[in-house]
Amino acid sequence: MRALAARAAERGGFLWVDMEESWYVDRTLALYRQVRAERSNVGVAMQAYLRRTPVDVAALLPLKPAIRLVKGAYNEPADVAFPRKADTDAQYFALAEQLLEAAKAGGTRAVFGTHDLPLIRRIRSRAVDLRVPSDRFEIHMLYGIKAREQRAIEGRRRQGVGPGELRPRVVRVVHAPPGERPANIWFVLRNLF
Repeated sequence: MRALAARAAERGGFLWVDMEESWYVDRTLALYRQVRAERSNVGVAMQAYLRRTPVDVAALLPLKPAIRLVKGAYNEPADVAFPRKADTDAQYFALAEQLLEAAKAGGTRAVFGTHDLPLIRRIRSRAVDLRVPSDRFEIHMLYGIKAREQRAIEGRRRQGVGPGELRPRVVRVVHAPPGERPANIWFVLRNLF
């Protein structure tokens, strides 16, 4: 990972570390902390549906991290992750507020990875309320998923109507890890075709 971060830095790039199933969280965060101590061009994904995530985010904030908040994609036990979407959404928004406040203070690069349009609207509205500069947070959506909505969001941002840069993400979606929720695979396929 150090070599990847160094290569990304040479090319003016940024390295994002995705988060996998819950039993990888501690190892992933330890690796992120090591590389982040040496380089600023590395960020980590945090999964809102994990019950532990608020504590993990709070522990990372002193590092002035780059965090891409996602909902979570794996089948996890109820004692590890919220089984209900409403609970995940509530925690996502609470974490988004925390990241926006840190971004406003210049303490983090806040990135919100979601296709949930009502949630995106709430986050952007909260950013306006908090007066978070538009260059301090981003919205990431998978490239080609809800493309019309992506263009509309970006068009409003360019007109100065909405904050937060939109960046379509190209990621691995063709092969799904064994623990990934089948609903996520169908979401991608439905939107591609």
